[in-house]
Amino acid sequence: MERLGLEPVPQSARAARRYVRSALTGLGATEAATTAAELLVSEVVTNAVLHARSAIDVSVATVGDQVEVAVVDGSPAPLLPRSFGVQGTTGRGLRLLASLASSWGVEPRADAPGKRVWFRLPRLLAEGAGVPGGEELPAW
Repeated sequence: MERLGLEPVPQSARAARRYVRSALTGLGATEAATTAAELLVSEVVTNAVLHARSAIDVSVATVGDQVEVAVVDGSPAPLLPRSFGVQGTTGRGLRLLASLASSWGVEPRADAPGKRVWFRLPRLLAEGAGVPGGEELPAW
């Protein structure tokens, strides 16, 4: 599995979005699926930059009929939902994960201190990209 290594700097969210877009385009994903994945990886990487302040790895893999995006950081601190005001510019990342992803989770790293935050989305294919068996994949 290919990974993108990132530093804990604000520009990493943009690099993660580009990486995910390229990977999903290569998998034949629809624009809707790609846009959702970009938004979610941006949120998770931004959380890692702000709170973990460690090196970050981003990966994309297929899991059955879904695509999984994972963000690994070096902080064992748990993810905590935050309250946000109407004018607030932060605090919505976990709610977005819960709303847009078909599933998501957090697990401790087995090889080092830190955690792996992952989310899955249906691998919706663009029109003209072959779907195995000619079956349509469910929308989210």
